[in-house]
Order: sequence, then structure tokens, then C-alpha cells
Amino acid sequence: MTISSASPAFTGRDPHNRLFGPLPDVQGEAGYEEEHPKRVGFFTDTSVCIGCKACEVACKEWNTLPMDDSHGVRDALGLSGMSYDNTGQLGANSWRHVAFIEQSRTVDLPMPTFGRPGDDRQGSGPSPAEAGDDVSLANAQQSVLNAEALSEFDPQTGQSGADTQVRWLMSSDVCKHCTHAGCLDVCPTGALFRTEFGTVVVQGDICNGCGYCVASCPYGVIDQRKDDGRVFKCTMCYDRLTDGLQPACATACPTQSIQFGDLDELQARADARLATLQSQGVETARLYGRDENDGVGGAGAFFLLLDEPEVYGLPPDPVVTTRDLPAMWKAAGKAAVMMVGVAVTAFLGSRKR
Repeated sequence: MTISSASPAFTGRDPHNRLFGPLPDVQGEAGYEEEHPKRVGFFTDTSVCIGCKACEVACKEWNTLPMDDSHGVRDALGLSGMSYDNTGQLGANSWRHVAFIEQSRTVDLPMPTFGRPGDDRQGSGPSPAEAGDDVSLANAQQSVLNAEALSEFDPQTGQSGADTQVRWLMSSDVCKHCTHAGCLDVCPTGALFRTEFGTVVVQGDICNGCGYCVASCPYGVIDQRKDDGRVFKCTMCYDRLTDGLQPACATACPTQSIQFGDLDELQARADARLATLQSQGVETARLYGRDENDGVGGAGAFFLLLDEPEVYGLPPDPVVTTRDLPAMWKAAGKAAVMMVGVAVTAFLGSRKR
């Protein structure tokens, strides 16, 4: 069977023209035999990410990626001025990017208040130390409850006051290795291909620098190097996978924020982790890229987030750019038939005259 990098709809093996939605066997649809390995992927749990950037360093070292600054300028060392995030974004030379998002809100700190000295003796003000004062006791208990509540930060529910509480959201971003990858469909040279592990890899020696894949990625992951125009992105360490090793970033992660393994097992693990967080009151926790019915058929690299996707710089509703190609071609075909009909009618009408 021939291996094809394009979606099944373009290879004749998919009569339903499935350019979006779930695909039970991504590798089989690409032409691999039934004995192919299970699909693998990343599950990034941002709730335990500490922003150490070990994944970024490991990725650059293993893949011998050149140094660049936050604007993608190669062999340049620069500070972004944006917190501790000097990588800035994913690029041709940065296949992992740890985002630092600082959030703040005003809160009421549970501090006791006292009147002026002697006020309690003069009857002009209450004292919190008075025994038997039910109101003061209730206030003290409420202060304790507030202190406990401060350990759980939710920026969407603010409190009044002049004090500010800050939290960091950290997330290691990477190529999503989509089920329906638009970059595969538009590549004219086959430089992008689906591996036997279900991942998406760029072959730099075949890439002609056309840049079609850059525009087709709904996540803005793929980037071109300015010197030769070729594109590069995460390969999920394809060379390590073929040797039975896990990717360098997952190996280096000290908190297991980046987890690698069989995609089905990772999804089950992510569902359990989400349920645990929500049972603990973390109502803003959500999975991103886990849904097989989303615009890309689910991602091979998905995330547990603690806020809206936009906060992390992720699109809220990504859609593979080739999803509507069948409808577009059908409309173009109808328009072409109509134009031919008009031309034939005009020609026959002119001969009658």
C-alpha cells in the first residue's frame, strides 16, 4: 500500500471526503499496514508546569537548533521585556515555547482591624478581643475562610480591596500534530508526512520553501527560516521514537507536566486529572485539543489549561483550513458549468443571426 502524506479524502481511500472529524486510525488512513505502532502524543498538564524551560533547552540541544531571540532573529541574544519569556513564540528555531502569563486581581486580605487605643474603654468603638462578642467571632471565622479561599485563585471572580494577588500561568506550547493537518494537505512536495506513530514531520531536504503550510496551520506553529525559506517545527523527536526513546522535552521535564505515551492512555489520564481538579474546586480547568469532534479532529498534543485558551495565545476554535475544500470545488464546478453554458448559448445565438 502506498504511503501518502495527504488526508484520506485526497488519496481515494475515503469515499466520504473526511477532511474533519474523528479518524479512528490515523496511520491506517495514511497507508500504513495494520501492524503499525499505536498513535503517540503529548499531554501537557499546565497546572504543574513551573516554567523552568528545561523542555526548551532539551529540544534545542537534541535537535541542534540555533539560538534566536524573541523575534526569531537567528544567532541573536535579546530580552523580550515580557516577563521571563524571552523565547516569545514558536518558530523555525524554537520548537518548544514556555509561555509566562501573569494575572493579578485585588483581594481583601484577612487582617484584623483595631480602633484607637482606649476606644473600647470609652465605649466609642468595639474591640475584637471582647469575649462573648458573637459578631467579632463570626468576623474572625470569616477571615479564616477568606485566607483559605486565597489559596485558590480565580481571576474571573474578583474581590474588593487595595491589595493585589498575582499568579503565574505557565504552559509549554508545541506543534499539535493534528488528526487533520492542513499542512499535509497543501504541501506540494511531500516534505511533510505522517509517520507510523501518527505524528507529523517535516523533511527539510525536500522542502522547497513555498510557505503554503505556514498559512494553512490554524495554530500558527510552522515557521520559515529567513536564510533559505525552508520550514521547521516539532518532530516529536521522530529519530528518538524509532529507537524506542521518548522525546527529549518529556524526558527533561522535572514535574511531568509534559507527558508522552499512547494517545488513548494520555486522554484517559487527562480526563481523570481534569475530574480531580474540578472536584477540588478549580472550575476554570479545561482540556484543549482533547475533543475528537473539534475543527482538527483532535490533536496529538493536547493540554490541560487553567483559563481560556486565548489567555495562553491559543485559538479558541481551531479549524483545519482544508475542511471546506470539497464544497469549494463543488461550487467552482457549478460556476464553471454555468459559464460554459452561457458561452455555448451565446455562440449558438450568434450563428442563428
